[in-house]
Amino acid sequence: MERWLIVVETNCADPSREKEFNNWYDDIHVPDLLKVPGVVSVTRYENVTPGEVQARFLNLVEVEADDIWTVTTALQENSSKAEAQGRMTELLKISSGAVYRQIAAPREST
Repeated sequence: MERWLIVVETNCADPSREKEFNNWYDDIHVPDLLKVPGVVSVTRYENVTPGEVQARFLNLVEVEADDIWTVTTALQENSSKAEAQGRMTELLKISSGAVYRQIAAPREST
C-alpha cells in the first residue's frame, strides 16, 4: 500500500468570520474527511506570514491506498454529500490543491 499526501491551501471567504470558519473546519469538515476509507490523518497549519496571493491555511490529508484516485473520488463524493446535508460552509475558499505520492520514508534528526 502506498502513502499519499493531499495538500489543500484555503482561505476564509470572510476574514471577520475566521473563528467560525476554523470551528467548522475542525469540528465538522475534518471528522467528515476522516470517515473516507484510506484517509489516515488530517493536519492543519496557519501561514503566519501570508502575502497577498498566498493562502492563509494549509491542510494536509495523509492517505494510505493502492489507488489514490479511488480515495480522491470518495473525498469528492463525501463533499457533495456533506453539502447536500448542509455540512459545508460558504466560508471555504480553496486556493490550490495537489496530490503527492511518498517516495522516501520520513527521516528525523538525531
